[in-house]
Amino acid sequence: MTQTDPILTLHQLFSPAFPVGAFAYSHGLETEVQAGRVATAAQAQDWIHTVLTQGAGWSDAVLFVHAAVGPDSQKLADLACALAPSAERRQETVLQGAAFAQTVSQVWGIDLPEYAYPVAVGCAVSLLSLPAEDALTLYLQAMVSNLTGAAVRLVPLGQTDGQRIVKALSPCCTELAERAWEADLDDIGGFAPLIDIASQRHESLYSRIFRS
Repeated sequence: MTQTDPILTLHQLFSPAFPVGAFAYSHGLETEVQAGRVATAAQAQDWIHTVLTQGAGWSDAVLFVHAAVGPDSQKLADLACALAPSAERRQETVLQGAAFAQTVSQVWGIDLPEYAYPVAVGCAVSLLSLPAEDALTLYLQAMVSNLTGAAVRLVPLGQTDGQRIVKALSPCCTELAERAWEADLDDIGGFAPLIDIASQRHESLYSRIFRS
């Protein structure tokens, strides 16, 4: 058999069909929709953009880079868990990372520890010798796509509105990935307190569809 194109492998890893369970998490968006603070496509796009640039998007990007190039993966995984602002957000990154690691280990025959999600992905990219810059951009776009999918179901939005959001935020994924390659761990951080509070309040909602 000929070797698979690395870009195709990346698309497989970040496909919605890859079994990490991302569809089950809204990252606190469900709280905001129930509170009426996210009720339109524009508001959903703004919310996802904030997650990407001031929340987990940026933090995950920096953790990914350091996992892909450095040896201190366990310390990075511990940091990823410490950065989670709520129990549900910690569960989100831990469970997705475990599911990702298990599947990659079984399919590609490598020993990938069950780290928090961005760290597990960064390590996998290194172990599989995949193009790391492309991988990070696709990782961030997958995050946007997953949160957009949650918005389509929750707000609700039409599928076309959802694709407009993904298209609008794709350049941001590229720019964020480029900045992350120049960042050190001290650059992790943002300011998105309402998103953090939404993730903390989610577990007390009367009715919930998502796990975060």
